[in-house]
Amino acid sequence: MNQVNENQNGVNPEWDAEEQELWYSSMVADQRHHFDSERAFRLFLSRTRLSAAPSSGIATVSGMRRFYRPMIAAAATVAILIASYIAYGIGEEVMLRRMGDIVVKAPYGAKTELWLPDSTRVWLNAGSTLAYSQDFGINERRLSLKGEAYFEVHKRMDMPFDVQTKELDVQVLGTKFNFRNYEEDVAASVNLMEGRVALDNLIDGEHMVTYLKPLEKAVLDKRTGRLEVTASRVRDAIEWTHDNLFFDELPLEDIVRELNRSYNVKIRIVDDSLRNMSFYASFNRREQSISKVLGILTATHQIHYKEVGDEILLYRNTEQ
Repeated sequence: MNQVNENQNGVNPEWDAEEQELWYSSMVADQRHHFDSERAFRLFLSRTRLSAAPSSGIATVSGMRRFYRPMIAAAATVAILIASYIAYGIGEEVMLRRMGDIVVKAPYGAKTELWLPDSTRVWLNAGSTLAYSQDFGINERRLSLKGEAYFEVHKRMDMPFDVQTKELDVQVLGTKFNFRNYEEDVAASVNLMEGRVALDNLIDGEHMVTYLKPLEKAVLDKRTGRLEVTASRVRDAIEWTHDNLFFDELPLEDIVRELNRSYNVKIRIVDDSLRNMSFYASFNRREQSISKVLGILTATHQIHYKEVGDEILLYRNTEQ
């Protein structure tokens, strides 16, 4: 005890907060396991008003003590068990609350494949982050996504699978779908291969649920909150899992963002008039370097580029 007082008074600077917490925990544990039967009996008497007996009732109280002692012991045991259960429940809640989420990141220039604890298979595209709790699959299957991922969800009728993003949530039981929602993109999209998914639009404020059927695509405009569902060649949406980049009449601004993530480069459009220029192209990241990709883009004679430091600058080609 002297040591504790000294440490609390700052005499021992090596005594840190963690050691104090451990010491107090052990102290409380010792007190919790020590049961004062006399004090418990006196408390029992005061609660049942038996202590109000006259002076001649000493023998009566003693007799009652002998009579009630088994009952008191049983009651005390039950109380200790209840207290222990409550303490365990609180401890478990604190433990789960303090446990950090498991975070998986796919760096620029790479993709990541992983299996979740519920046997769901996930491909995570470049520049994406996936996070889920350490008790995932026990009481719930909920995770958050920033970027793009393709899911092959293990089916469980008793527990839906939720993917949450800032603007759009997806809930399924068991299915295959691609979910794309990079923070810097103006749109989020979901492409459904198999099964059925429910989409919750978090922008419009109405939380109207939209259902997708296989071979359908949903696109959410994050500026307006408008969600549009169309039939689509959804297989094109997962070409990235095979290192293929497919651009179907995509604006150059979107293509540049994709190239920056996929090749871990810094491409910047200098001439703003190029941003909305659309291109149709496909590349393979393993077979074609960024130099070859830029060579194909400049072969249209609409743009040219030059390297300045660690940046690749795109200009409109004025020499046509």
